[in-house]
Amino acid sequence: MTGIKDISAIRSDFPALAGTMRGKSLVYFDNGATSLKPQSVVDALNGYYREYSANIHRGVYEMSERATAAYDRARESLYRLLNVSEDQGEIIFTRGTTEATNLVAYAWAMNTLKEGDEIVTTAMEHHSNFVPWQEVARRTGAVLRFLPLTPDGALAEKGITETIGPRTRLVAITAMSNVTGYIPPLSDIVRAAREHGALVLVDAAQYASHHPVDVQELDCDFLAFSGHKMCGPTGIGALYARRELLESMEPFHFGGDMIREVKLDHSTWANVPEKFEAGTPNIAGAIGIAAAADYLMEIGLDRVARHEQELNRHMRSALADLDFVTIYGPVEQVERGGIFSFNLDGVHPHDVGSLLDQQGIAVRTGFHCAQPLMAHFGIEGTVRASFYLYNTTAEVDQFIEALHRLYRILQ
Repeated sequence: MTGIKDISAIRSDFPALAGTMRGKSLVYFDNGATSLKPQSVVDALNGYYREYSANIHRGVYEMSERATAAYDRARESLYRLLNVSEDQGEIIFTRGTTEATNLVAYAWAMNTLKEGDEIVTTAMEHHSNFVPWQEVARRTGAVLRFLPLTPDGALAEKGITETIGPRTRLVAITAMSNVTGYIPPLSDIVRAAREHGALVLVDAAQYASHHPVDVQELDCDFLAFSGHKMCGPTGIGALYARRELLESMEPFHFGGDMIREVKLDHSTWANVPEKFEAGTPNIAGAIGIAAAADYLMEIGLDRVARHEQELNRHMRSALADLDFVTIYGPVEQVERGGIFSFNLDGVHPHDVGSLLDQQGIAVRTGFHCAQPLMAHFGIEGTVRASFYLYNTTAEVDQFIEALHRLYRILQ
């Protein structure tokens, strides 16, 4: 399967790319933080707010019925995106990956784990897949264990089978590092977890927006992702979870729309998924994330991944020629996402980001919500350039030229 051929047509779908930054043509390399939005997503959001901005599941009038139908179709789009079989699992709408992970922490882990149980994770995780498990361990007496990393931030070869053991109850792992783009061997991790009866939660915030995801093939128990990293709006995301787990879990939030019956002395809960979606949901956000999912599925996430591999090869080759650049992560690995974290010798990352901004190039600087990984590398932060389907090799060349210029200035 080839990558994206008509990149100009793709770029024309994204209004922001026609704009400028600091008076220069925009080069947007901060996709690891959030992606730009195609016109189809903007239109879907505007259509809801302009034409049928009513609440759902309550009104018996036409606008409400239209909003309800659109909201329910949005969940179906995410079923298709992840290849979810309705008799196997369910999609819960959340505010994003962070809330999805917290839902599992509070609704499953806090009520299930006990002293001495083990949660296995890594030092490469985003804080949203790290801090909740620290809190679970603190409250339940469970023990945090960490899959060992090599010096360049990959998983150590024997670390999976040596760390995941008979006391492991949950393995919480990223599908792609938001700092280095490293993609861990998920199939090996799931296999090791299954040998000991442990559950697996996958943080797919970076991965699901760039690669095809099949939860049936992956065989995970939970998978969390966000809309704003996959061409959708902010404030919306989803949790995939096995239905039998959701049926056994208590709700995370309480209030309206998640109840079946309320008495003075007790209440009963609605069926899954409504049981976990208290209050008026982010209706526009759900419609927007569905439009984004439909857009990506029409292009083909396999093509998106292939396109980013082409950009990766171009970037890796170009950066290798810069003797003043240190790259973090296993850059020679074939299976990696379109994220490059690096530093310029003797230059603070924030200075690099500020000067790139002056040239119309958007990157992220800092510790990227991954302080344990920064500690592993022995640094406080990096410059991060991250790609998406609308980026080009010409933009990579422009970026490399800008690095040359600013390094000469700062030296």
